[in-house]
Amino acid sequence: MMRSLNTAGTGMVAQQYNLDIISNNLANVNTTSFKQQRAEFQDLMYQTFKASGVTTGSTTVNPVSLQIGLGAAFSANASNFAPGPLQATGNPLDVAINGEGFFQAQRADGQIAYTRDGSLKRDANGLLVTSDGYPIIPEITIPANATAIDIANNGVVSAILSGDTEPTQLGQIQIATFSNPAGLSRIGQNMYLQGGASGDPVLVNPGESGSGDLKSRFLEGSNVSVVDEMVHMILAQRAYEINSKAIQTADDMLGQLNQLKR
Repeated sequence: MMRSLNTAGTGMVAQQYNLDIISNNLANVNTTSFKQQRAEFQDLMYQTFKASGVTTGSTTVNPVSLQIGLGAAFSANASNFAPGPLQATGNPLDVAINGEGFFQAQRADGQIAYTRDGSLKRDANGLLVTSDGYPIIPEITIPANATAIDIANNGVVSAILSGDTEPTQLGQIQIATFSNPAGLSRIGQNMYLQGGASGDPVLVNPGESGSGDLKSRFLEGSNVSVVDEMVHMILAQRAYEINSKAIQTADDMLGQLNQLKR
């Protein structure tokens, strides 16, 4: 069988993965704090017919190698952690990280997850929780008689309680930074888990040690550009198409060979 059939087939499979990632980016164009992903590819093994440096005569050697590649493969998807646009909401419990860092939230299984989605809520006990009900860490409780809530740029949460004129400090939001955020594992719900290549989290107050500060009454939007994704989709479609043309051409050549015996 012609080698080109399998080689072009690997290119088609790779572009299918590429389109899967582009589709996910477009589906999350309005997802709070979503970070765009990009497909990465690598070439597969090579069949070597003649290695470079092989003696071709009494005084000459082959200056280049003679190799044929066997296709391409989807190798990784890189995450783009560039900040998304800040969107004003007017909600005092909405908070965006203006810079690097993640909020911490404790999942139902006890694991600490990390998120940049600052659309915080109060549960029945007054705890600050994520949209899915996971309490942020460290825990902060807002009393039922709080009449005004404020989250400062440095993460200090305060509220004016009923009957008081001065705000009462309720707690301090901390954020976690990682040496390699791209090594975090996505688990859905706008959350990440620490990965083997992300490094350990460094807990700091917002605005310290190179971390971002907080912007109350704002949320971070998705950093996906619809125009860029449309361009990537067109390129993926054309790459898929040209690989399918290579398979069709190889099939036509095999058909010509079959007709030689007639």
